[in-house]
Amino acid sequence: MSVKVALAQINVTVGDLAGNASKIIEYGRRAHAQGARLLLTPELSLCGYPPEDLLLRPAFMEACAASLRLIAEELAACEGLHVVVGHPHQMDDGGDLRSKSLSVPRRFNAASVLAGGQVLHTYCKRELPNYQVFDERRYFISGRDAGQAAVVFEIDGLRFGLTICEDAWFEEPARAARAAGAQVLCVLNASPFHLGKVAEREQRMAQRARDVGLPLLYAHLVGGQDEVVFDGASFALDAQGRVVARAPMFEEDLTLIELGADACPRGQVVPLPELEAQCWAALVTGVRDYIGKNGFPGAIIGLSGGIDSALVLAVAVDALGADRVRTVMMPSPYTADISWIDARDMAERLGVRYDEKSITPMFEAFTQSLAGEFAGLPLDATEENIQARVRGTLLMALSNKFGAIVLTTGNKSEMATGYCTLYGDMAGGFAVIKDVAKTLVFRLARWKNEQPTRRADGTLGPVIPERIITRPPSAELRPDQKDQDSLPPYEVLDAILARYMEEDQSIAEIVAAGFAAADVERVTRLIKINEYKRRQAPIGIRITHRAFGRDWRYPITSKFRA
Repeated sequence: MSVKVALAQINVTVGDLAGNASKIIEYGRRAHAQGARLLLTPELSLCGYPPEDLLLRPAFMEACAASLRLIAEELAACEGLHVVVGHPHQMDDGGDLRSKSLSVPRRFNAASVLAGGQVLHTYCKRELPNYQVFDERRYFISGRDAGQAAVVFEIDGLRFGLTICEDAWFEEPARAARAAGAQVLCVLNASPFHLGKVAEREQRMAQRARDVGLPLLYAHLVGGQDEVVFDGASFALDAQGRVVARAPMFEEDLTLIELGADACPRGQVVPLPELEAQCWAALVTGVRDYIGKNGFPGAIIGLSGGIDSALVLAVAVDALGADRVRTVMMPSPYTADISWIDARDMAERLGVRYDEKSITPMFEAFTQSLAGEFAGLPLDATEENIQARVRGTLLMALSNKFGAIVLTTGNKSEMATGYCTLYGDMAGGFAVIKDVAKTLVFRLARWKNEQPTRRADGTLGPVIPERIITRPPSAELRPDQKDQDSLPPYEVLDAILARYMEEDQSIAEIVAAGFAAADVERVTRLIKINEYKRRQAPIGIRITHRAFGRDWRYPITSKFRA
């Protein structure tokens, strides 16, 4: 006899317990209607991931428990269906050291098996990650430390063992499930996306399946939550670690898996997109969910005629639609004609609102007001920053008046080196390409132009004018300015950045790898002295395994540098 299992690849919202519960109930009913006997939902699907300090609020934990009971009751009519729901779970120990009258809450990252209107089993995660964006030991204790045994349950003669995300990256939880009689491993996941993560995830799960000789079902979250995005791509592996089913990336899906009497899974395998397509989808998902889940009516972008703002505009239109995106070109005395020509051209191709507002009168007013203070002093970054801050003020005023969020356009290379202006081009609410190095910006722009995209006039063609991609990058804050006047070539800068920031190589190791010592000293010094700027930058979408955000927690005041 075969058993049909459904993987609920869903996009939930942190704290939206009613909405998340409703979605789980909907997927449960759909799965039951298609003959599924088991539905797996992602890690912490009931409350969203990561809930962070919401977990410290007793009212939140109580509401999660009530929502879990509601799901069990609502799905009781789905006769024969078992549903595994990821949720935070709390148990109380009597006897606080401070007062015997108080109880000590013990919180767990848990998964419960629901059937017949009841909670049949609850499994508590054993391996708690505390690296990269993860901070689970701040909130949870391990099920192992609580003395919990493995959880195995039976459906139509097949025995399923539960694990949660990080558990499956280690041997012990899977081995414990097998020792308890499991014939199939069920893994609930909320594994944030970064480039290369999908392949790495499948390889590690394949190793786990082979180690214990069991097929593995992997239910994964999809959607954006603040700076992280979840890519979906839920899958099933046979006992040899081969992918026998895979859901699409970056979209909700109910994936059906057929398990034969031998527990061997069968399903449909959706191919993985190329890396540029994955990155693009991650950025689009991050923008769509940040703006949508937070209730902003749309987005405003300062369009400069340069490649960074062009890329952000293309992403925003894919995420929101042209009618919810507004662009503002703000030329200064140093803006080249080709900049506004290219900006206007791109806005027309995409069909977004486009306005031009010269900052020259405001810039001149500032410089005249400061003329006495600055008498006899040469022009420098001060005047450049005034221009950027005038633009930031205009964009934020439009945001305040109309409610749309300002999308900042700075890339990772600029964030690393401080090649950006506080309260100027850093002003805004969400940094779309904050984790996209400049060399990847160019790759993505070319990739996007190669895709068949329908433009506002109904034709198919590139949306980013070719000259925006080919002209040398410039902030256009002084005559004939080029980025490479202040920075090493981006190919060099980004390679040093990847080694120093993402791979934790030392200055000596990078020089030994063949990079010029002067370039390495220059780039690493800029990374260090601009930490104060990054602390004040808006959050942005994480697409690498180490981004400037939750991944990067360096002190501003520090004398160490190596």
